[in-house]
Amino acid sequence: MTLSELRQRFLDHLAGERGLADHTLNSYGRILADDIVELASQRIDNPQQFNLPVFERLFVSWRRRGLGDASLALRLAAWRTFCQYLIRENWLTDNPAAQLKAPRKAKRLPKNLDVDSISQLLQLPQDDPLAIRDAAMMELLYGSGLRLAELVALDVDAIQPRHRELRVLGKGNKTRIVPYGRCAAEALERWLPLRAQWLGGNITELALFISQRNQRINPRTVQQRLNYWGQQQGLKGTLHPHKLRHSFASHMLESSGDLRAVQELLGHANLSTTQVYTHLDFQHLAKVYDGAHPRARKKKE
Repeated sequence: MTLSELRQRFLDHLAGERGLADHTLNSYGRILADDIVELASQRIDNPQQFNLPVFERLFVSWRRRGLGDASLALRLAAWRTFCQYLIRENWLTDNPAAQLKAPRKAKRLPKNLDVDSISQLLQLPQDDPLAIRDAAMMELLYGSGLRLAELVALDVDAIQPRHRELRVLGKGNKTRIVPYGRCAAEALERWLPLRAQWLGGNITELALFISQRNQRINPRTVQQRLNYWGQQQGLKGTLHPHKLRHSFASHMLESSGDLRAVQELLGHANLSTTQVYTHLDFQHLAKVYDGAHPRARKKKE
């Protein structure tokens, strides 16, 4: 049986027994048909000829055609699945395509806002109760690099106004102390009396940020309010809490160059997370390394 015939049986199997989505089915069919022509030019026309070098050559041909990482990963997935089917049907005993590693997809990071955009965003009216609350939330998200969940979980007693510090409950229930700046302090001073007015005599609600229903604010509400203000203040794209956290990390790193300090402020367990999370200037890092590391310094002549 030819590879083309086996390909058709494979596609019928996917459509009938596994109920694969039409888009994936069509992609797999197109990829296999394309590569089977390539294999035929190498006089490979049956599964018994499959081995690791065959797929390594295929991979090289994909690279030469300028395919991106996502396309390479899709092609490998198609061939791995096809070979798995051939094993099931006793045409193969192992899966040589599975021995090739798919390229890792780069993590897509949100674009950070520049300092001018942050200033534009935070010029909120001070005669609107909701704007006063929202300004305090945004000042803490940007001023302390909080995660959305961390912001929502803040209680009133987490604030230490004397030292301008917050006690934050982060991932894995780990507590950290983070500073907040003058602008965040002023925003909180405007919000706290208003919060007390909203609550009236209710002393049981401990949440720092509450909704108009006098309950701890919902994460979805925070997201909606931020996006609302982003549009009102003329910012491009969707504004969400993570973009403010990312902006905080980027601006702190650009100003200080202290990756360890930024790691602590963000509450990252591993420094590698901070490196991926922030916009690192690799040329700058390379220059610092060359000038500082004993093994990198040039020998004096």
